[in-house]
Amino acid sequence: MGSLIQIVLLLLDVLWYFILAQIIMSWLINFGVLNVRQQIVIQIWHSLNSILEPIYRPIRKFLPATSGLDLAPLVVIIGLSVIRIIILNNAIYFV
Repeated sequence: MGSLIQIVLLLLDVLWYFILAQIIMSWLINFGVLNVRQQIVIQIWHSLNSILEPIYRPIRKFLPATSGLDLAPLVVIIGLSVIRIIILNNAIYFV
């Protein structure tokens, strides 16, 4: 059971890094550092969006509309942290 918990924590970490990469990439695109006309930038951007959009979509339904500021990644990061804390605090009961 301990290895299953480690696998779940690894998947949570990978998702966290995907969200972080998307946030940083969106900043770089908005500030003009990354050129969206380059093929590799477009491929990475669309890949990250296709992975994360199904997670963000239900959260965006409940969040208030903010102009130009997307709070869905913040809510997901907080949720991932809460799930990680719950798993780590209760892991002793599953081992």
